[in-house]
Amino acid sequence: MALDVIIVRWLLLVAAVASVLVAPARAGAGAGLAIGFYNETCPNAEELVLEEMRAIVHKDRSLGPALLRLLFHDCFVRGCDGSIMLKSKSLKGERDAIPMSISLRGFNEVERIKAKLEDACPLTVSCADIIIMAARDAVYLTNGPRFPVETGRRDGKVSSCADAENDLAPPGANIVDLKTYFSFKSLSWKDLVVLSGSHTIGTAQCAAFAADRLYNNSGKGVQDPTLDKKYAPDLRALCEPGNLKDETPADMDPGSSYEFDLSYYRNVYSNKGIFVSDQALLDDRWTHDYVERMATAESPDEFFADYAAAMINMGRMEVLTGDNGEIRKICGAYVD
Repeated sequence: MALDVIIVRWLLLVAAVASVLVAPARAGAGAGLAIGFYNETCPNAEELVLEEMRAIVHKDRSLGPALLRLLFHDCFVRGCDGSIMLKSKSLKGERDAIPMSISLRGFNEVERIKAKLEDACPLTVSCADIIIMAARDAVYLTNGPRFPVETGRRDGKVSSCADAENDLAPPGANIVDLKTYFSFKSLSWKDLVVLSGSHTIGTAQCAAFAADRLYNNSGKGVQDPTLDKKYAPDLRALCEPGNLKDETPADMDPGSSYEFDLSYYRNVYSNKGIFVSDQALLDDRWTHDYVERMATAESPDEFFADYAAAMINMGRMEVLTGDNGEIRKICGAYVD
C-alpha cells in the first residue's frame, strides 16, 4: 500500500476518533475511560494483546471474527463489562443463553490473553478491556484499521441469561426493531449501519438464518422474497431445511470472509445479506443511503473512520469504572 494512502487513512481514523472524544459525554457514558489508560500501570498491555492475537489468529483465523462477535454480545448485555465471560453452575449466565451457548467462541482465548497480562501486570487490566482490545486487533489482523480504543473498564459481577435473551436483537429483526434495540443502548442509526459492517468477516451457523431467509420467512413457509434468487441455491446447498440446530457454517461475506472490507455492503446492496437484519438496512432511508455509498465506494477509508468512531461509541455502553466492579484474575469466574 502506498505511503500516502496509509497516511491519509490514519489521519481519517484520528479525526473520526477525535470527533467522538470531544463530543459532550452523557452521564455514565464512558466516564472514566481514556485512550492509553494503562500507559503507566501496564505500559505494554496493548502490545501484549496484539502479540497474543497474532498467534491466535495464525493458528485459527476463524477466532478473529469470533472475538469480535464476543465483544458485541458482551456490550449489548449489561454493558461492556466482561460479564459475558462469567460462568454459572446453574446455567443462568449470559453464556448459557440461546444461541450464545451454541455459537459463541473465544472464551479460552480471552483467558489466554488475560494470563499473559496477569504475568506482566497482576490485577491491573480488566477482562472487559481485554475483550475490546482483542476485537479491535481482530479487525486489524483481517486487513482492517487498527484504531485507538478507550480503556479503563472494570469487570461486572452479574451475568444473567434472561438479560442476554432480551437485550440482543435477533438475526431476523426488521429495521424498526434494530433501530429500537440500538436506541435503547444510546446508539444511533449510523452506529447501527456501520457496526453491521462487522459481518464482513466470519461465518454464521445455518440455524441462525436458514429458517427466516430460506424456508419459513415470516412463518409463511416460503423463501424471503428479498433474497437474491441466484444466491439462494448456494445457501440451500449448505443448510438443511427443518433443521433448527444446524451448526453448518456459512460465510457471512462470501469470497471475502476473512478480509475486513466493503464487500459486506456490496452484498447487502445486491440482496445477498445472509441475515434478515442485514437486508433490513435497505428499508430505512438513512441506512440505505449509507449501504449504497459504501457499496459503490472505491476506497474503504470512510467506512474505516466511521467504524473506529462507532466502536468507541459502543465501547462506552454502561461501563463500570472507578470504584465500581472489579478486576478479576480469572475472567471466567463462577457467579453461583
